[in-house]
Amino acid sequence: MTAPWTYIKDLPSREGSDVTVRGWLYNMRSSGKIHFLQLRDGTGTVQGVMVKKEVSEDDFSAAKSLWLEASVEVTGTVRKDERAPSGVELSVASVSVIQNPADEYPIGKKDHGIDFLLDHRHLWLRSSRQQAIMRIRERVIWSAREFLHNDGYLLVDSPIISGAAGEGVSGLFEIDYFDSKAYLAQTGQLYAEAAAAAFGKVYCFGPTFRAEKSKTRRHLTEFWMLEPEVAFFDHKANMDLQERLVCHIVSSVLEHCGSELAALERDVSKLENIKAPFYHLQYGEAIKMLKELGSDTPYGEDLGNDDETILTQQFDRPVFIECYPKSVKAFYMKEHPENPDLVLCDDLLAPEGYGEIIGGSQREDSYDRLVARIREQGLPEEPYDWYLDLRRYGTFVHSGFGMGIERVVAWIAGLQHIREAIPWPRTIYRLKP
Repeated sequence: MTAPWTYIKDLPSREGSDVTVRGWLYNMRSSGKIHFLQLRDGTGTVQGVMVKKEVSEDDFSAAKSLWLEASVEVTGTVRKDERAPSGVELSVASVSVIQNPADEYPIGKKDHGIDFLLDHRHLWLRSSRQQAIMRIRERVIWSAREFLHNDGYLLVDSPIISGAAGEGVSGLFEIDYFDSKAYLAQTGQLYAEAAAAAFGKVYCFGPTFRAEKSKTRRHLTEFWMLEPEVAFFDHKANMDLQERLVCHIVSSVLEHCGSELAALERDVSKLENIKAPFYHLQYGEAIKMLKELGSDTPYGEDLGNDDETILTQQFDRPVFIECYPKSVKAFYMKEHPENPDLVLCDDLLAPEGYGEIIGGSQREDSYDRLVARIREQGLPEEPYDWYLDLRRYGTFVHSGFGMGIERVVAWIAGLQHIREAIPWPRTIYRLKP
């Protein structure tokens, strides 16, 4: 059914026509005899020009009394205006007020602190900057799923409530589950591995939860992760998939989100440079480079946020850090065939100081080695009995990775903090709105 009004995005095709627009008053200025109404409806914005002598006195007076974010229905004629971003404006004939707030909109023209804006996140999302970020986020997700779908991957949803840890017990949210304990999912990977044994090329996508009390600009307690898992892919093929996926996402955002990137004042030349091949460093090489650059992180420790920032500032494209020590990585990672102290894994770091956006590995396909690793890490074996079945019945070489959506959005949009990359950020201090 066609809506009985016109969406703002469609106004350029209606030049010269009389239309009705429904939306909200984003801004307004007046010169006494003319009101300039900035209207938005979620699909775009348009300026409505309301001339006093061309409308009823009641309508002109009603428009003058509107607060920002009043909901309105505006009727008028679409006129060409080359100065306008959309190329058109609306010559207003009448305004019908759906609801005019009783008082001033909380988020005004003055600067507000980040805590105030996050407390009013439900309203902050209406701002042009936040809308630009959310549109980029939607494009990142859409293009990633499009890429995987076109390459033959099947979406297999994984549960949010799990009976086993995927990334170590220290980061688990424990919940009461009837007469037993359960956890909010840290990852859908273990389930994606089972699905890969059934369908070959799969991915899961959904919210994941980490209980670490981290306060960095790169961490959230709830975030969305895209996790492909591929049968018969080794470590090298896994990195190739990551490279192709990231290149596709960046290219798609550049193609479809030019106005949003411009609104964020993003330097697109940095994004236009994101092309294969990406750089590669072995973990030992990365530690050596870091020492030369002033870091004191010793060999054998995981890389911290500061280390990732230092490394990515040395490269103009993403860089893979490969083959970390086994002692700092998860139990399911495949032991390096030439060095049993290492595992076949990678972290993909985005340039410009943004750090890790993907973590991946070849999975351990040996039943005996996997059991040994579970025991080494002091994990209970019983919750993993079904996961071990994958190695009992038709074990196979396989690999996969997890891509943090918010980290990718923060990098591509040029955000200083990951909390702007998700509609409703959850941190150790924030549960509302």
